[in-house]
Amino acid sequence: MTQTVFPFGGGADHSDPRQKDKAVVGGKGANLAEMAAIGLPVPPGFTIATEECVRYLADGGDFSAALRDAVSAALGHIERAVGKRFGDAADPLLVSVRSGARVSMPGMMDTVLNLGLNDATVLGLAATSGDARFAWDSYRRFIQMYADVVLGVDHGLFEEALEIAKEDKGFYADTEMEAEDWQALVDDYKAIVVAEHGAPFPQEPNEQLWGAIRAVFDSWDSDRARVYRRLNDIPGDWGTAVNVQAMVFGNMGDTSATGVAFTRDPSTGERAFYGEWLVNAQGEDVVAGIRTPQYLTRAAREAAGAKPASMEEAMPAAYAELARVFDLLERHYRDMQDIEFTVERGALWLLQTRSGKRTAKAALRMAVEMVGEGLIDERTALLRLDPMALDQLLHPTLDPVAPRDVLTTGLPASPGAASGRIMLDADTAEAWAARGEKVILVRVETSPEDIHGMHAARGILTARGGMTSHAAVVARGMGRPCVSGAQGVTIDLAARTLRIGGAALAEGDVITLDGAKGQVMAGEVRTIEPELAGDFGTVMEWADRHRRMRVRTNAETPADCRMARQFGAEGIGLCRTEHMFFDAARISAVRQMILAEDEAGRRAALAKLLPEQRADFRAIFEVMAGLPCTIRLLDPPLHEFLPTAEADFAELADATGYGIEHLRRRAQELHEFNPMLGHRGCRLGITYPEIYEMQARAIFEAACALIGAGAAAPVPEIMIPLVATRQELAILRALIDRVAAEVFAESGCEVEYIVGTMIELPRAALMAGEIAEEARFFSFGTNDLTQTTLGVSRDDAARFLGIYVDRGIFARDPFVSLDIDGVGQLVELAAERGRAARADLKLGICGEHGGDPASIAFCEAVGLDYVSASPYRVPIARLAAAQAALSASR
Repeated sequence: MTQTVFPFGGGADHSDPRQKDKAVVGGKGANLAEMAAIGLPVPPGFTIATEECVRYLADGGDFSAALRDAVSAALGHIERAVGKRFGDAADPLLVSVRSGARVSMPGMMDTVLNLGLNDATVLGLAATSGDARFAWDSYRRFIQMYADVVLGVDHGLFEEALEIAKEDKGFYADTEMEAEDWQALVDDYKAIVVAEHGAPFPQEPNEQLWGAIRAVFDSWDSDRARVYRRLNDIPGDWGTAVNVQAMVFGNMGDTSATGVAFTRDPSTGERAFYGEWLVNAQGEDVVAGIRTPQYLTRAAREAAGAKPASMEEAMPAAYAELARVFDLLERHYRDMQDIEFTVERGALWLLQTRSGKRTAKAALRMAVEMVGEGLIDERTALLRLDPMALDQLLHPTLDPVAPRDVLTTGLPASPGAASGRIMLDADTAEAWAARGEKVILVRVETSPEDIHGMHAARGILTARGGMTSHAAVVARGMGRPCVSGAQGVTIDLAARTLRIGGAALAEGDVITLDGAKGQVMAGEVRTIEPELAGDFGTVMEWADRHRRMRVRTNAETPADCRMARQFGAEGIGLCRTEHMFFDAARISAVRQMILAEDEAGRRAALAKLLPEQRADFRAIFEVMAGLPCTIRLLDPPLHEFLPTAEADFAELADATGYGIEHLRRRAQELHEFNPMLGHRGCRLGITYPEIYEMQARAIFEAACALIGAGAAAPVPEIMIPLVATRQELAILRALIDRVAAEVFAESGCEVEYIVGTMIELPRAALMAGEIAEEARFFSFGTNDLTQTTLGVSRDDAARFLGIYVDRGIFARDPFVSLDIDGVGQLVELAAERGRAARADLKLGICGEHGGDPASIAFCEAVGLDYVSASPYRVPIARLAAAQAALSASR
């Protein structure tokens, strides 16, 4: 049978290649085995493969006999390595049980520490450690964690009991409590378990172990994990591994500690050790922000003006060993590492290493500097970057000279700036954001259950926690500004109010966060546009050097065109002309055209629109001079332009001379039951050719006027939308050619242009060979092609698509990332048949998928010539196109 339980450390054999495969043993398991193999101090343990999680969930929560036997054998490996027995009352082996998916999902799945403690083994731990306080503290931690994770008892009940115990004794901090205090609290904790769980806290260590393994497997399918996977495009069928490891203790007095550290600064990318530690603590104290951590290095402490000694000063020998490990691991993995460590009575132990999450700015700096250091090459640097993370760099930041009413300061946990309304819980933040409000999530500290609210928020503020707290790590990964551990933030959830510094605020009030400086400000602060030079510019140069596909933009205003060119767009892939018709100055003429009773009436209204359209196109051509510009002729159903308000009908009546009742009747005649599949696109051009005549004339006259003014000639690519047959395109192409000839004759100027179509109907994809005989280009409109292929309205799908993704019916939202198995087949078929009929057929994509990295990789594989994305996604598309080309060339 295939091995699914892999021992590591303690002299274990690490030669099986599956043990280094993250898909098999998860990222944590693979890295633990790798660290042990290269001789680093890793507590011995074993990893249960991800396939066992998948099998467990598929089998309804059962463990096979083979798995139980393999775990028992692997537990024996740990016992032999450390010289202790699991469940031994005199000298017990304790273990940790941690999750470990193939990609990092910080805080999303469950962990249990100190497993194996019970009423008997706690006495053995006290005797062998010589520290009864430590033993009983560890037991109460275990009960709280196990009861929360495995038994489903609210952890807040235990926190409340701890606070009561401290108040009764007059203690200010946990560290003041003695062994008898912790022992009494253990009794209180066990009583809570009985009251809430209905049964005593489990005493048998093997029962504890299998309960924890079950909880880790179950946590893969928890609500918070499903949300995280959906937000980060992680397939639900991967499963998680389980890592069982001998415990080492950071809470054994002043010579013990725990910490989280990075080999480079994850916020700025600076090549400097970065992290936090706590004396006499366990890892949960750092990550969860339960205690305020201390600085790792002397330089960081002095820069912050902090008094508690850094690890470098307080534990110089352990710090020196940690610094050696930092250097070794970064050179070994050739990437910035995120390391969890424990110091047990002066001895350093490594609990985890992984490629650290970082801000987009830090990722760019690290990539450029690591290439400069010779650590990696350009190819590796490009493939390592997350294209979607670039979005963090493409939006405004706070104006440094704008007035700031600083309410308080905290830790600069994740850079960037955001303004929004205060929301005090995740559900409320999500609900307000869904209504279009900008929100800031404010919490005492975040937990994994807050993941949906953190994603909905523009920024995150916490009263507690450090630079490696849950809020900080997740915010950096999401690209959200975060200020953690802010001074003077108190929240009254019952009243939905809070105080920040000296200011009394209420939910819904506006604040601004500066995640780079750790400042919290009243109201909204002015922003400035980003500068796209330095490391960003270097990476974009690399991307352009390695990509094959061109990158265009979807834009229909000069401002959008200028922004897109600044971001490196190489033309327009989609200019939606209908957006121009909604302008308040021309909507009346548009409505007159639509409601006209005959062709003469329509032409009279269109004559009013011609100069406006000509000016629109000239302004765009001036910005995009010399570049191809794909212009889609009028596409949406006419009812979208019609009035609905009484005032609009009255205004239209004055303009046309028709009575209001006549106009209402005419509007009702144009009503369609299913307008998105009705009288729209090329069907408008076939039935009302004068509309497309006017638009074609405006395009050619604008281009000729620009050439006459001495500007570089644009290259108009006129797109006919919603074509289903060759005949439709043939008729409308002839119309456009006729108008072009007329304008060229009148102006004495000729402009190079081509006519093509948008492939957005399944029939068009199937008949692409015939349609290509009339088309010089195809642009795949994957928004509508997805809609018509799946039979799903993109305007209404949000009601159920989230459930479909959670249940694995769709791996991803098909309107965000292309449905390659279904819609992708149509794109590939159309490309193949189109080029078979016309070898020089230009192929591109202009749906929203043109800015999605996974969809761009598919476009590269199919051989499309370009992708087109919204202006702010142009850099994302440039990087993704380079990654697709590099991956294809492997």
